[in-house]
Amino acid sequence: MTGAVPASFTADDYEARMERAARQAADAGLAGLLVAPGPDLVWLTGYTPTAVTERLTLLVLAAGRDPVLVVPTLEAPDAERALGARSLTLRDWTDGKDPYAATAALLDADGRFGISDNAWAMHLLGLQKALPGTSYASLTEALPMLRAVKDAAELELLAAAGAAADAAFEEIRQVAFAGRRETDVAADLAALLRRFGHSQVDFTIVASGPNGANPHHEIGDRVIERGDMVVLDFGGLKDGYGSDTSRTVHVGEPTDEERRVHDLVREAQEAGFRAVRPGAACQEVDRAARTVIADAGYGEHFIHRTGHGIGVTTHEPPYMIEGEERPLVPGMCFSVEPGVYLPGRFGVRIEDIVTVTEDGGRRLNNTAREMVIVD
Repeated sequence: MTGAVPASFTADDYEARMERAARQAADAGLAGLLVAPGPDLVWLTGYTPTAVTERLTLLVLAAGRDPVLVVPTLEAPDAERALGARSLTLRDWTDGKDPYAATAALLDADGRFGISDNAWAMHLLGLQKALPGTSYASLTEALPMLRAVKDAAELELLAAAGAAADAAFEEIRQVAFAGRRETDVAADLAALLRRFGHSQVDFTIVASGPNGANPHHEIGDRVIERGDMVVLDFGGLKDGYGSDTSRTVHVGEPTDEERRVHDLVREAQEAGFRAVRPGAACQEVDRAARTVIADAGYGEHFIHRTGHGIGVTTHEPPYMIEGEERPLVPGMCFSVEPGVYLPGRFGVRIEDIVTVTEDGGRRLNNTAREMVIVD
């Protein structure tokens, strides 16, 4: 997670986020929220510790109370410089003191709290020991939609990240693929993402030939050959917000079957996109894309959900999957990425990030979805 704070946000933005989070926690029947270093803390306060260590750092939010950030004394000066610090009380603790006792004094002794998914087990266990009557739920379980609806500034940052990923694809499609290793092309992609403004590259999947049938293929030393289908899936963080896009290219002319499968996935991706509208259930996006693939006889080869949310992380709620009945709301951002994977042969995936608008959806990736031929 980059420590950079996007200039688009103000101290007022962070104050409003903390107030909203505390209110949502109360509405969910929670006594409060406990937020450890990670994406939730950055989103709520603009603060990222220089290093995440065994020393406890924890934001305590509860409706009707001022937010408190428990922080090691040696890190307090950095915390004070965060934009959200204006709305916080800092409670620092020194080495040799008990940080759990200091935190326990801020909590209801028998309360149920939402806690960051990435909180260290030792810290949660320390709190439970200090307050045996408390109980906890992960933030993904307790408040899955906390960060799901983006404001105008966040949408601008996500659009810029998407445009940067698009620029990387336009460049990578011009390089030679045949005769090079997957790792070589992946390194090119990572360099391009950084050139176009990404501070963090989370993944650069280059899955050639039969490797394309594995949606999360780990890049290797396989030499890409003429006649290969190549799945490219790449993204990371630019100015603190995520990109994630997939395109499938072909080295030389494809066979009729390869072109047919690619066209099928493109049709499914379009169907998923057209299902995006306010009030529609998340699962409707999955159903729309999946139906196209199933009706063509490839249903068993679409082996993952149609999409995932994106924001200050590249994977977060909401998820476009059967059984997710939560309605889409303007400002939500997520991927639409159907695929077909034929074991031992090839795979195809096409992915855009989409945001929900007042009357439908808007793509944040705009490179060609048709078959792209590379050398």
